Amino acid sequence: MTSPPSTDILELLRDDYRRFPHDQTYSIYADDVRFKDPMNEFRGCDRYRQMIGFIQTWFREPQLDLHQINQEGDRIRTDWTLSWTTPLPWQPRIHINGWSELHLNADGKISAHIDYWHCSRLDVLAQHLPWAIAQKKR
Repeated sequence: MTSPPSTDILELLRDDYRRFPHDQTYSIYADDVRFKDPMNEFRGCDRYRQMIGFIQTWFREPQLDLHQINQEGDRIRTDWTLSWTTPLPWQPRIHINGWSELHLNADGKISAHIDYWHCSRLDVLAQHLPWAIAQKKR
């Protein structure tokens, strides 16, 4: 049985994006939620919470800008830009454009959160390198 479309979960997600990474609504995730992005893959809401805590602790000025959110049945898609300042002496500002596919279980909780990036991991690494930053500004 799939959950009916819910504006409540969409509104909660909008609010989470606005506050990211602070005060996230972990109650909308299943205990065994599957998370995957180009850098990580794991199961469990506790692990998801730890990953968000890592971002909050180690990245400066993290921001998650929501561009679009749509729900079709038990699937939600969000399009976003994640940015932060990496705590290196030259303080590069990093930007990743991407989208997430969220799958809802029969209880209406997010059972899978899969992120896709419009760039490669190497592109993200290059944003950290002073010579690459200087070339980009030319």
